[in-house]
Amino acid sequence: MSASPEALEKKYNKYIWVLSVVIPVAVAVLFRVRIPNVEPLSFLPPVYASINALTAVLLVWAVVAIKKGNRTLHENLMKVCIGLSLAFLVMYVAYHMTSDPTPFGGEGMIKTVYFILLVSHIVLSIGVIPLVLISFVKALSQRFDKHRKIAKITFPIWLYVAVTGVIVYLMISPYYQ
Repeated sequence: MSASPEALEKKYNKYIWVLSVVIPVAVAVLFRVRIPNVEPLSFLPPVYASINALTAVLLVWAVVAIKKGNRTLHENLMKVCIGLSLAFLVMYVAYHMTSDPTPFGGEGMIKTVYFILLVSHIVLSIGVIPLVLISFVKALSQRFDKHRKIAKITFPIWLYVAVTGVIVYLMISPYYQ
């Protein structure tokens, strides 16, 4: 006998909240770790910026797919977006564990814009973790009414995080060594 949708959600909610805390804490801790005697992975920033760009495109495509009633395509695209986000996270941490921080070299208003984008990107990237996971579990448990409700909040935040990731990269890329 399979578990009810509510039981399935309850089971996964524990994991969602654990991951929503563990991931940002682990990233913050690993961000401060430097692996000695390792060549910096300087090729990664454009790769993970491209992953953000691809994620943004696929998120929009997934919304178009579901609005056209193509649930299978929507589901597959969303799984790819989750996978891309995980790949981004691994590459981002790996880069920062092997490289010194890159200071932003712009001045004046552009520096203010950069830091506003950067801070909002970081804060929302932390906040979107539970939203993505909750949205995914609601769909997994076939509670599509609740999935739609949370997805309407999740989508614009996740899209903002993906797009601002690209913008932040483009703004800081001239200052990479």
